[in-house]
Amino acid sequence: MDFELTKEHLMISNTAKEFAKREIYPGLRERDEKGESDKKLLKKMGENGFLGICIPKKYGGQGFDYISLGLVCLEFEKIDTSARVVLSVHLGLNSLALLSWGSEEQKKKYLIPLSKGEKIGAFGLTEPNAGSDVFGIQAKAELKGESYILNGEKTWISLSEVADTFLVFAYTDKSKKHKGISAFIVERNFPGISTSTIHGKLGVRAGNTGSISFQDVKVPKENLLGKEGDGFKIAMSAIDNGRYTVAAGALGIIEASLETSVKYAHERETFGEEIGKHQLVKQMIAKMSVAKDIGHLLFYKAGWLKNQGKRNTRESSLAKWINCNNAFESASDALQILGAYGYCNEFDIERHFRNARGGLIYEGTREIHTLLQADYALGYREDKPLEHAMPAWISTT
Repeated sequence: MDFELTKEHLMISNTAKEFAKREIYPGLRERDEKGESDKKLLKKMGENGFLGICIPKKYGGQGFDYISLGLVCLEFEKIDTSARVVLSVHLGLNSLALLSWGSEEQKKKYLIPLSKGEKIGAFGLTEPNAGSDVFGIQAKAELKGESYILNGEKTWISLSEVADTFLVFAYTDKSKKHKGISAFIVERNFPGISTSTIHGKLGVRAGNTGSISFQDVKVPKENLLGKEGDGFKIAMSAIDNGRYTVAAGALGIIEASLETSVKYAHERETFGEEIGKHQLVKQMIAKMSVAKDIGHLLFYKAGWLKNQGKRNTRESSLAKWINCNNAFESASDALQILGAYGYCNEFDIERHFRNARGGLIYEGTREIHTLLQADYALGYREDKPLEHAMPAWISTT
């Protein structure tokens, strides 16, 4: 069992780190305060290959593995969560779903421009009354002739105002319950679509989040992803990818919290000595250090399984749950170590603290992941191979 990153992994990590410092960090504080996203940043991510980092080269991507994807997520979130969210949604939830479930025609038409960053993709599952309860969605799609007529409302959709295509989930036959949910590739320019932005978020303010309305939208029959009734399976496989990226990204907050705390603990003196000498400060720093090591192991295991084309639902859930919990605790402890300075935006930890709180909600609440892991332990839940499992990395390059 080899835990050492390859030279390629280190190169990708360093490239992502330099990009984040050069392109994401400048102007970030102003964007965060105003609640504005930077569309030019998305273009730069695409031009530098990040938006297709783990997509095969034949579909416009870079052909790197899933550990590489996680490392980019880590470095982006170490600067700001909103940048990592782009990878989670555009690549983890949208593009990888197309890679696994799309027809060759769909991949050529939609996946290639997404991988190159020429187009931006979003994921439309959550509704005003359906979050963790996926079966509670109300969106409907009725086949009439050569098109599906789509109606419904989606909310808390990242990239809602900037995406060119949406992967949308709707009931085609509600009587079949979860087997009646289908997935559709929907273009922004289809008549009947309107989007809006949600303002006043606690965190992830430099990223766009909003709602989408579909009113009698005609979706060509060939834009059905998979078969009718595959929607729930597609959504769950996509969410495995999303949770993996969130888990890896949370490590960025843990590392940023630890590095900030260690630096400050050496610089700040109280009672005649560095605060790092005080036992309770040491306790908080020790917790962050442990969280970092645990987080890396969980992230690497999930990524290794993905590279093998093996199901990773339990492992990605565990990594997401533990890393997001530890990211929030690490940011909270770092803020405590910095004291009053941590409570204002003079230091980045204030933003990380706000951003980390969202990780306990999206991509499955901490409560959902707690129950899921208990069900595995109790034997109530057992994973079977997915009908369209993620292709092993070695076979997709």
